[in-house]
Amino acid sequence: MNRYYLKSTTRLSDREEEIARIIVDCAYKVHKTLGPGLLEKAYESCFVYELHKAGLKAERQVAVYIDYDEHVMDEGFKADVLVEDLVICELKSVLDVHPIFEAQIISHLKLSRRRLGFLINFNVRLIKDGIQRFVVD
Repeated sequence: MNRYYLKSTTRLSDREEEIARIIVDCAYKVHKTLGPGLLEKAYESCFVYELHKAGLKAERQVAVYIDYDEHVMDEGFKADVLVEDLVICELKSVLDVHPIFEAQIISHLKLSRRRLGFLINFNVRLIKDGIQRFVVD
C-alpha cells in the first residue's frame, strides 16, 4: 500500500486510524472475492456492503459542496464512498492509475476539509498494489 502524506504535521486520531484499517480490510475482502476486471460500480456496491458489515456508516456517491469565498457552491463533486463522514474513498477499476486520479483525491480532501482519503484501484492482480492512502492537513 502506498502512503502519501501531504503537508501533514498532525497525527490522525485513533478513530481515523481504526477506520483506515477497516477500509483496507474491506477492500481486501472484496478483491479476494471478486478479483479484477469488473466495473467500478460492482466494487463500490460490494465495498460499501463490507463496510456496513464491519459496523461503519458508508454512503455512496455523496455530493460534497464547496465553500468558496464564504459561499457554499452546490456544484462541488461526488465522493464515491464517504465513510463515517471522515474518510473519502475514490474507487477505480483501471489498468493504470493516472496522476489526475491522485490529484483528484487530494483536491477532494482539501475542498471537503477532510484529512484522510484512499484511492483504491480494484483492477490489479494484488490489491496491496491498488491501495493508496492520502493524508492532508
